[in-house]
Amino acid sequence: MSQRFETLPHRRAIIDRRALADALAALPAGEDLRGRATPLLRDALAAGREEIARRLIERPSAGNETAASYAFLTDQILRLVFDFTLQRLYPRNNPSTAERLTLAAVGGYGRGEMALHSDVDIAFLTPWKQTAWGEQVIEAILYTLWDLGLKVGHSSRSLDDMIRMAKSDLTIRTALLEARYVWGDQALYDEAGRRFNSQVVDGTARAFVVEKLGERQQRHDRMGDSRYVVEPNVKEGKGGLRDLHTLFWIGKYAYQVPTVGELVEQGLMTAKELRRFRRAENFLWAVRCHLHIVTRRAEDRLTFDVQSEIAQRMRYADRPGKTAVERFMHHYFLTAKEVGDLTALFLAHLDERFASRGRRLGIPSLKRRPRKLDGFLLDRGRLAAPSDGFFAEDPVRLLQLFALADFNEVEIHPLTLRQAARDTRLIDNAVRADPRANALFMDVLTSPRDPERVLRWMNEAGIFGRFVPDFGRVVAQMQFDMYHHYTVDEHSLRAIGLLSRIEHGTLESDHPLASRLLPQLVSRRALFVSVLLHDIAKGRGGDHSVLGAEVALKLGPRFGLTGAETETVAWLVRYHLLMSDTAFKRDLSDFKTILDFAGAVQSPERLRLLLLLTIVDIRAVGPGIWNGWKRQLLTDLYQSAEEVLRLGHKQRGRSERIADKRAEVAVELGWSRQRFDAHVKRFPDSYWVAEGTDILERNARQIAAADAGDKPLSIVAQYDAQRAATLVTIYAGDHAGLFYRIAGAIHLAGGNIIDARIHTTRDGMAIDNLLVQDPFGQAFDDPHRLQRLASMIEDALANRSQLASKLAAKPSARTRADAFTIEPNVLIDNKASNRYTVVEINARDRPALLHALAYALFQAKVTIHSAHIATYGERAVDVFYLTDLTGDKIIAPARIKTLAKLLVEAAGGVPAKRERVAA
Repeated sequence: MSQRFETLPHRRAIIDRRALADALAALPAGEDLRGRATPLLRDALAAGREEIARRLIERPSAGNETAASYAFLTDQILRLVFDFTLQRLYPRNNPSTAERLTLAAVGGYGRGEMALHSDVDIAFLTPWKQTAWGEQVIEAILYTLWDLGLKVGHSSRSLDDMIRMAKSDLTIRTALLEARYVWGDQALYDEAGRRFNSQVVDGTARAFVVEKLGERQQRHDRMGDSRYVVEPNVKEGKGGLRDLHTLFWIGKYAYQVPTVGELVEQGLMTAKELRRFRRAENFLWAVRCHLHIVTRRAEDRLTFDVQSEIAQRMRYADRPGKTAVERFMHHYFLTAKEVGDLTALFLAHLDERFASRGRRLGIPSLKRRPRKLDGFLLDRGRLAAPSDGFFAEDPVRLLQLFALADFNEVEIHPLTLRQAARDTRLIDNAVRADPRANALFMDVLTSPRDPERVLRWMNEAGIFGRFVPDFGRVVAQMQFDMYHHYTVDEHSLRAIGLLSRIEHGTLESDHPLASRLLPQLVSRRALFVSVLLHDIAKGRGGDHSVLGAEVALKLGPRFGLTGAETETVAWLVRYHLLMSDTAFKRDLSDFKTILDFAGAVQSPERLRLLLLLTIVDIRAVGPGIWNGWKRQLLTDLYQSAEEVLRLGHKQRGRSERIADKRAEVAVELGWSRQRFDAHVKRFPDSYWVAEGTDILERNARQIAAADAGDKPLSIVAQYDAQRAATLVTIYAGDHAGLFYRIAGAIHLAGGNIIDARIHTTRDGMAIDNLLVQDPFGQAFDDPHRLQRLASMIEDALANRSQLASKLAAKPSARTRADAFTIEPNVLIDNKASNRYTVVEINARDRPALLHALAYALFQAKVTIHSAHIATYGERAVDVFYLTDLTGDKIIAPARIKTLAKLLVEAAGGVPAKRERVAA
């Protein structure tokens, strides 16, 4: 029996192999003997799993024991099946030397670790070419295992085949590295082990190390290359179980040790690091085992919909300011960080052993040698401390270490990082107040090179959080929503990295305006500090913008900022959401929106700073969040506000802007003066302000074509590269309920409306411009999809599509969003616009939400002039600019109350009473 299983308590309560073997032996001979044995084995397997699950409930953090228990149970089942097959189904009294067979566990099962739904990876080994008897036995064993519902990964090889394939395939070599004898011919298994070590492993350790490290990096790239994604993969993600396995594979291959503990004797780990390894492994296995039980499948991604249940199963409780699930995930991310620390230290030891003299594994040599290191040393191109007490002599050196690494563009030796992490306690209030230490920190934060990389090292070592305790409070802190992809500290570091890349010009195609503005800044230091601090107060139970501004006022002077810089940082942190809220939730064609925003910003420099902070904040949320439409809105808002803020802006007012647009459109159309003037007279001034000149031109051509053909309805859907969306324009006779029908049809066609501008001509026609994306935030650009979109809208407006019943039959919301409770909230504001009542609805996002809200507005007998749709993960924020049917604001208290009631019900999913023609 594996040593891993010897410490399992009450093994016979999991499965009594002897009693079960007796029951199988007692089965009378006859037809379908295997079929009659299967129920006995299936019941034993189910009972064993039930017992293991019960133990996990009693001891929810016993990860290693649970993983070993599942492997032990599988071992016993395999032994029973093996013996039953050889003794009862295909007995051989005098087997030949070629008819020897051994069964080995490989991969994770070989390590003696499994979760409930893990694959059972096994290898059948034979001395030479497979015999007919051996084929029958293996086939019968596999059929029995499949009948038991086990997911079996298997191979059948001779010893020569095993050696040949292990030499040529890294995956096979790694699986065999962890091979463990389960049952069968022991001598044959021992011979396989000897040949594997002598013919495959010997002399190839360095190549194996390099290959496994490359494989590890590819896996990290595939999984997002961050251990701080808020829905981490427990097995494959960075900082997960696979990273621990990789360390053991490399150590076992290089030193040929059977257990992790023996790596201590080889000097690859200290006893303390081994305890950290086992603690991290135990926690991650506990999470994975709970995850398989909760999801009832081989699921290794810790998604939002299961995080709360697993936190409850593992007995995390709510604490002031932090829920149980947030505490659980905080523990998870700290464990992932621990795995990262162990990995760095382990690789440092490997460098010492396997790298060529004076060089490192796969790392190029330095381009230039640093001249001034202030007492630090270079060890194979990495910065190192010269002695164990170096930091204790002057704790400011803990900051100087990272400043030198940044300035000289060198890495820090992992053993020195371990020394720095050990000495973090030396950073006290005196060090935090030391001007030298703060100047060094600011050198790193505002570095013109790669501040993200060095700040990340500082964070991994624990220096960052110790030197800036407010930052330490958000380290590994998750944001329990579907919008943010990373923990708070990871988000902030990524934002700093993005700002640096914009400054270097590497993102100019994505951010042309930001790339042009950043070199013009007077307050560059203030910008970098504000990016660092914008989310510093998350998790404190209040408005993180307000609380963060207070932190900024405290930290600014300490960092060496001037009074003006500190005030700027505090303002940016306080209002870091102002620009995105205005751009994505308000009508930028309403001049009062621009005036209110410019009044809050007050200066062109603040406007530039706020734009840059807003861009990196949004983009650092996660992949797929930033798009061309958001860039367009922010650019429009910036340019409109800049015009208001710059000197002499009053010389050019609304009427001049409208005249300029009309003149530009007239040139593009090339129409006669008389024809164009007739077109102009059909529209109010608000139409010319709201739309860009490109859309104004498209609208004019579409209207002219429809009128010339005497078409009562014209629908044009075309890809708009500038806005990264599909522009859908509907020209139709204006009537009540037009918008909700359009919204429903677009949803049925698989589209999401991200912005809507609704206009009515003076002769009673509606011209609606809608920007539409697919559920993945991409534009519809396939001609067939565009045609289907137009057809669905046409059918809905002609009442041919049974809209209500089709919407009701649509699948419900995503299950991951069900993990969040968001109470619908309706805000009605008559001050945000001079002409319209502005209504903002916050609700949990779901399919056809916009259609439901638009239908509620139809019931309330109001006119929609524009709609602005923003989605933040599971949360939707939809804003409508409304008037009553006479074109006035909605001010009567009774009407406002009714409007709010209808919208709250619609947002909450209460079915609305349908008019008959809507069917």
